[in-house]
Amino acid sequence: MGKRRGYGVENLSPHNLVLSVTGASLLWVGWFGFNAGSAVAADGRAGMAMAVTQIATAAAALSWMFSEWMVQSKPSVLGIISGAVAGLVAITPASGFVAPGGALVIGLVAGVICFWASTSLKNALGYDDSLDAFGVHGIGGIVGALLTGVFVSKEISGVDGSVLIQLKGVATTVIYGFAVSYVILIVIDKTMGLRVSEEQEREGLDISLHGESIE
Repeated sequence: MGKRRGYGVENLSPHNLVLSVTGASLLWVGWFGFNAGSAVAADGRAGMAMAVTQIATAAAALSWMFSEWMVQSKPSVLGIISGAVAGLVAITPASGFVAPGGALVIGLVAGVICFWASTSLKNALGYDDSLDAFGVHGIGGIVGALLTGVFVSKEISGVDGSVLIQLKGVATTVIYGFAVSYVILIVIDKTMGLRVSEEQEREGLDISLHGESIE
């Protein structure tokens, strides 16, 4: 699609941080549903999945905040909730497989690496990602998947961990996801188009496409 018009020149910060925090809070609560709920039972493994989800998310929020504080001299609300989402993403492949100690490390590592990916790596590659989907979800998912192989607990999961198997899974997912998404985007671009007009973009999609606004 290319960069948003005005990217790097105009202020494109979030419109309403209160709504951002509300959304992240709903994500945090809702995430317990599919991490613990994936056990399809009210048992010890489901309880552990819920516990590690909470631990990793809180740890990632804090590690992102302190990373931002060290690098940019001030923490931000947007950074804290971004770190929380990074923790939720990273612990998802590990929930039901790791113990609280492993979850703590996964959260701490995910917060730092996702902060780096959403700032330094993003600037170095020069791409525009308004929601930092790649830096938070892409990188966070990779970090969580790989660290699952490191911290998997056989007492909890009943299986042995393997970083090599996790790495193969990550590589397969990345290649498949990129190839299929590329084909889908080409088809959409050739048919209905991927991008709205400059006038619609500047007006705002809420108004131009839906005729609605919160203001």
